[in-house]
Amino acid sequence: MAYPKHLLPTTVVGSYPQPDWLVNRETLHHHGVPRTHAHDVWRIGEPFLEQAQDDGTILAIREMERAGIDIVTDGEIRRESYSNRFALALEGVDTTNPGSVTSSGGRATPVPRVVGRIRRVAAVETRDARFLLANAVNATKITLPGPFTLSQQVQNDFYKDEEEMAMDYAIAVNQELRDLKATGVDVVQLDEPWVRTSPEKAARYGIKAINRALEGIEGITVVHLCFGYAAVVANKPSGYSFLPQLADTVATQISIEAAQPKLDLGVLRDLSGKTIMLGVLDLGDNTVETADIVAGRIRAGLKYVAAEKLVPAPDCGMKYLPRDVAFGKLKAMAEGAAIVRNELAG
Repeated sequence: MAYPKHLLPTTVVGSYPQPDWLVNRETLHHHGVPRTHAHDVWRIGEPFLEQAQDDGTILAIREMERAGIDIVTDGEIRRESYSNRFALALEGVDTTNPGSVTSSGGRATPVPRVVGRIRRVAAVETRDARFLLANAVNATKITLPGPFTLSQQVQNDFYKDEEEMAMDYAIAVNQELRDLKATGVDVVQLDEPWVRTSPEKAARYGIKAINRALEGIEGITVVHLCFGYAAVVANKPSGYSFLPQLADTVATQISIEAAQPKLDLGVLRDLSGKTIMLGVLDLGDNTVETADIVAGRIRAGLKYVAAEKLVPAPDCGMKYLPRDVAFGKLKAMAEGAAIVRNELAG
């Protein structure tokens, strides 16, 4: 199905909860957001893992569509984290002898080491995109980690110039995006949470890297940033250290977390040329919002963004939520968007 034409089309940021029969959620939470391999999260081993991941993906697609979501993803069901599936498939990365990166919260995380030039040697997610298209009824979206974030999630033991590394990541991402678009997927999205974690570096070369990654990519393109999964980051700031600068990206849409941090939506004035994917579901609270609560958050966004340029979404990926909570929240979002859509139609 083509991208929806009606006002306030709903979508998800990327991930949906993986079934408990597929992943050990306790192990998943122990890893946090893994940068290196985390094979121990899977309950099912080879040779049946891919088949099980396919089945879990179909469940995710069906639940999103049954909840009323207009633009669905594959739920990132095959991924241990939003980024490591792609990051660990690139040449130039040592995945067996990890280094370490310290997060803004002071947590040391094992990360892959860059030991050679970053290059994409084969397609990584094109089968995922084709599988999504073969099983979805609604419009489709596939996500990738962005080049700046990829460059911040490794220990650099090769490049003298970190910007050069980010630009090589951008080339690899661009090559993947071109293949993803060739499958017929409607929307492609880059996840770039680290632009707000490292704003000084992002100001120097983050936008340049994002634009190189999106070079020549036609159609709807999204850049997503957030403050981190609610299950991992509890205390969130009420404002972004790097947001207005995203107006200079070639992306057609900017996706931001807004509900949990109670973001001052006045910041959206700085992105007036972009369509906004607005976070209207608080993923830090397992209470399922009512449709009226979601409708109120959408109305708040409409004070700063035209209805033609607003896409309601969860704050972030839903990976760490219980499935029934995730489904309930998405259903409330679809119903809340319908309420406001009917108001706009008079």
